[in-house]
Amino acid sequence: MGKTDAQFETRTSSVLRLNRRETLVVRIQPSRRWGFPSLGEIWHYRELLYFLVWRDVKVRYKQTVLGAAWAVLQPFLTMVVFSLFFGRFAGIPSGELPYPVFSYVGLLPWTLFSQGINQAGNSLAASAHLVTKVYFPRLLIPLAAVLALVVDFAIAFGVLLGMMLYYRIVPTSAVLWFPGFFLLALLTTLAVGLWLAALNAQYRDVRYVVPFLTQLWLFATPVIYPSFLLQGVWRVLLGLNPMTTVVEGMRWALLGVGAPPGRMVWASVGVVALLLITGLLYFRHTERTLADVV
Repeated sequence: MGKTDAQFETRTSSVLRLNRRETLVVRIQPSRRWGFPSLGEIWHYRELLYFLVWRDVKVRYKQTVLGAAWAVLQPFLTMVVFSLFFGRFAGIPSGELPYPVFSYVGLLPWTLFSQGINQAGNSLAASAHLVTKVYFPRLLIPLAAVLALVVDFAIAFGVLLGMMLYYRIVPTSAVLWFPGFFLLALLTTLAVGLWLAALNAQYRDVRYVVPFLTQLWLFATPVIYPSFLLQGVWRVLLGLNPMTTVVEGMRWALLGVGAPPGRMVWASVGVVALLLITGLLYFRHTERTLADVV
């Protein structure tokens, strides 16, 4: 199988009966230039997705001294720096919350997002040895890169529970909305990651843009400041950022402060849906030539 034939749609054409045994015949055809990935095919390769996720988790902490503790250290130490410079020196308000808890809740989904788009954006180039040798749905590679970070999020979330216990913060019934905001964070990460993965496979200078994009996106997300500081057109633009809804929504759901996101949720859902649909279409479009350019 040549590199130009690396991406195909697999279709079962017939079952031949030879010597009283059933032989499965698979016909391999080039995929359509435009269209959505087959959910049935993704489900068929679900076991491969599991092993790709497990591989990413193990490789991330292989031959490290602290191991999985890095999942906690990065958001925790960032929280300490933010609390010192923005909370104490700059005097940025945090409403009714202690600034360490305020910033840490924002850093949890932000760390998932920033690491996710970076890992997903470089995933195809890092897995060139797989893409050029064997067929499987290429969508599994950036998807696994995003899902592997759920483990880090769960570990770092344990620290938040300890902080809430220390500051005697008791969640309200709004905590039932937390899974929805977490899902929105995952979908946002996947949507942006698909675009970056497909673009980075074609144009390698995209990997130099991602850190700059992440820094700009951080200041456009109310991680270190509350959203009520911005009014008018700036608040409208802030609401179009899906991570704003995620951060503000998690603060409301977990800590019981502020108002529910309201109409901001539907604006964010619309933006994420647009990014995800166009990302899937463009990723599918580039799959045909991935083995040649990766």
